[in-house]
Amino acid sequence: MAKGPKYRVPFRRRREGKTNYHRRLRLIQSRRNRLVVRCSNKHTIVQVVESKIEGDKMLSQAHSQQLAKQFDWNYNLGNLPSAYLTGYLCGLRSKKAGIDDAIVDVGILVHDNRVKAAVKGFLDVGINVPVDESWFFNDWENRIKGVHIAEYAQKLKKENSSEYKKKYSAVLKNKGDPTKIDKDFEIMVKEMEKKV
Repeated sequence: MAKGPKYRVPFRRRREGKTNYHRRLRLIQSRRNRLVVRCSNKHTIVQVVESKIEGDKMLSQAHSQQLAKQFDWNYNLGNLPSAYLTGYLCGLRSKKAGIDDAIVDVGILVHDNRVKAAVKGFLDVGINVPVDESWFFNDWENRIKGVHIAEYAQKLKKENSSEYKKKYSAVLKNKGDPTKIDKDFEIMVKEMEKKV
């Protein structure tokens, strides 16, 4: 570790690689609502936050667990379709709360594509968020809907059914069909629009 009279120990969250304080300061100084997207290995959290002197105030939020509990989403909560749906749910709630614009706060990117999927879901509701379209990757629509997951599940089911049952055991236990995730995705979007 560095020593000397001019050495300063960085803040704990900076040392842990969790917070970039320079970027956070610029976001707060913009005085706009922040669209905060955080992903863990199993879940996605999307929040619209207003920065205040006394602390951040959450205006709306969505957690990927709410997809399973409130909307009967039978698939993995840590994949691209689930991240998109979480962002879409937060966007619907934000629109209902009267929020019309926000600025993206992705923190220190770890799960890059899931963060982008959640932001895309929020954008598709129609809330103004300044994001360059080149930030999203090419085959975007199919990957968000889970077409790549359905194709792989169909291939695996034909070639090795025991491996298919092992790999998708949690989905099959919840009475989901991984070969039809793209069709269930479309149904889920319509159901969210009705319920929220």
